[in-house]
Amino acid sequence: MAKMTLDDLVRQLSAAHGDALEAVVLYGSAARHEGAPSGALDVLVVVRALSDGALRAAGAATRSWMEAGNPAPLTLTSSEWRSSADIFAIEYADILAAHRVLHGTLSTDGIVVARRDLRLQLERETMGKLLQLRREMQARLGDAKAQRALLEGVRAGIFALFRAALRLSESVTAPHADSEVVAREVAAAAGLDAAPFLALVAAKRGTRKISDGEAPVVLRGCHDGLEKLAQWVDRQTMDDGR
Repeated sequence: MAKMTLDDLVRQLSAAHGDALEAVVLYGSAARHEGAPSGALDVLVVVRALSDGALRAAGAATRSWMEAGNPAPLTLTSSEWRSSADIFAIEYADILAAHRVLHGTLSTDGIVVARRDLRLQLERETMGKLLQLRREMQARLGDAKAQRALLEGVRAGIFALFRAALRLSESVTAPHADSEVVAREVAAAAGLDAAPFLALVAAKRGTRKISDGEAPVVLRGCHDGLEKLAQWVDRQTMDDGR
């Protein structure tokens, strides 16, 4: 069975929501780079209202979209989209920086991501990612294949945190589209080792595989890097006052 495409998703969402569908928007890494979107795709869906029937119909589209290897779309009502930048600061910052409207119109007038909100979410999610990685490391000890799968699974989330961290850094005006540059800039700002994260980038690009012997080293390096990032974010909070 062919994987569900963006066009398929937009078509099914349009059928599910009808006139209530305000916008379908691609964001994340696929929106930052030119060319055909690839890899896991992040999608924002904005609707004027959510009826039970629309939820059921959109649910079928969501299941197919997730089975194709993508995260579930972030679905918000119009009023929620206008008022949720404080709780989804990382996602909003990413969307405002780069997005492609696939259907309808996305209004961004008056939507601003406050630095304090970005910092709070980043601290919480960095610690969450660190604890998740720590648990999984213990469960996959001695299994290089499982360790590589874990690294692939957490890569996108780590770099989303890195880009949010750079938005907090006064030395960086905006995160670079190139993940290698992002890893080096975060390493310089937060005082962590870029090497394990550069290994993730190379593996994703297919330019260098992570060997069985390297997998536990890269995994531990990512763990230690997230630990230092969490400490750096906490210092940013303390510097500004709570």
